[in-house]
Amino acid sequence: MKIGIIGAGWWAAQAYIPLLQANDRVTEIAVCRPDREGLDKVRATFGLEHAFTDATTMLETRDPDGVIVSSPHVLHAEHAMMCLERGLPVMVEKPMTTTTADARRLAAAATAGGTPLVVAYGWNFGPLAIRARKLVDDGWIGEVEHATCLTATGLTDLFAGKPLPSTVDHVFRPPVSTWADPKRAGGYGWGQLTHALGVLFLLVEEEPAGAYARMQLSEVGVDLSDAGVVALANGASVAVSGTARIPRRRKQVDIRIHGSKGALFLDLERERLEVHGHDGTSHVESVAQGDGDYEVGRLVDSFVGLAGGDDIANHADAGVGLRATAALDAMYRSAKSGVFENV
Repeated sequence: MKIGIIGAGWWAAQAYIPLLQANDRVTEIAVCRPDREGLDKVRATFGLEHAFTDATTMLETRDPDGVIVSSPHVLHAEHAMMCLERGLPVMVEKPMTTTTADARRLAAAATAGGTPLVVAYGWNFGPLAIRARKLVDDGWIGEVEHATCLTATGLTDLFAGKPLPSTVDHVFRPPVSTWADPKRAGGYGWGQLTHALGVLFLLVEEEPAGAYARMQLSEVGVDLSDAGVVALANGASVAVSGTARIPRRRKQVDIRIHGSKGALFLDLERERLEVHGHDGTSHVESVAQGDGDYEVGRLVDSFVGLAGGDDIANHADAGVGLRATAALDAMYRSAKSGVFENV
C-alpha cells in the first residue's frame, strides 16, 4: 500500500512516519510540506524517496491508497476534502475541522462517496473506549440525560507559545503558529479538549445543539483552561472541563454518562470502566495495566486497514468528528460573545 502525508511536521515525524514504516502493508510513504528545508530534513531523516512541496502534485503523482492529513488545524478541511474528492481514504489529525460548517461538508462527502474518514483520536481505538462503546450498545445507559467530560494535560508551555522541553530531541518541534496563535485555532480546546470530546462522542450519538463556555487565556491569547455546558439535541446537558494547568503526568480523561437506564464511568488515567443500572445491576470491567494508554499505533494500523478495504470498525468516524467539532465551535463562540451559542 502507498500512504501519503499532507503536513509532514512535528507529530507526523514523531509518530506517523515511524509507525507507517513499521507496518508490513505499507510499501511507500510520500510526504508533503511547503518548505524545502523542512522537506529535505524529513526525507533525509527517514530515507524517503517521494517528497513534495505541493499536496495536489503528491496526490496526482503518487496516487496513494490513503492519506494522513496532519497539516495545521485551519488547513484540515481543505486538505481532507482534496482527498475525499478523489475517493481517497483519509485520516485527519484532530480537530477534524475548526468550524461546524466545514465538518458537515467533510462528513457529507465521506458519506456520499462511501470513503473512510478517520479522525486521529487515539484513545478511541484503545481497549477501554471500545469496551465502553459495547456497554452502551448493550443497553446499560438508555437515553442520555447528563454527562461530564474532563481532561487535563501538562502543556502550559505549548499554549503559551514556548517550546516543549520534551521535544528538544524531536525531528521538529511543535510550531507556535499551530498551537498558540489565536487567529489559527490555537489553544487548549482545539489542541487537547477535542481528544476527550472524541471519546465522549464515540459513546454519545446525540448531536450538540449549542454551548455556553468560559475560557482562561494564556499570555499569547489562546485558551489554557476551558469550562462549559454543551446542550444536546435531546435536551441533555454535558459539563465540559479541560485545562493545560496540571504538572506533567499521565493525561487525565474522565467521562461519566448518566442515562434513563444507568450510568457509565470511564477513567482513562486510573484505567477504570464500570456501569451501574437503575435496576441494581452492575458491571465492572476487568482492566489490564496500559489499557488507558493513548493508542497511536492502533490508530495508524486501523487506518491502514480501512484504507486497504478491511472490514474493521472505525471508532473515530466523520460523525464523531462532526459532533466534537460542533461542540467546540459553539464553546469558542460563546467564550467570545459571553452568551449561549447555538450550533
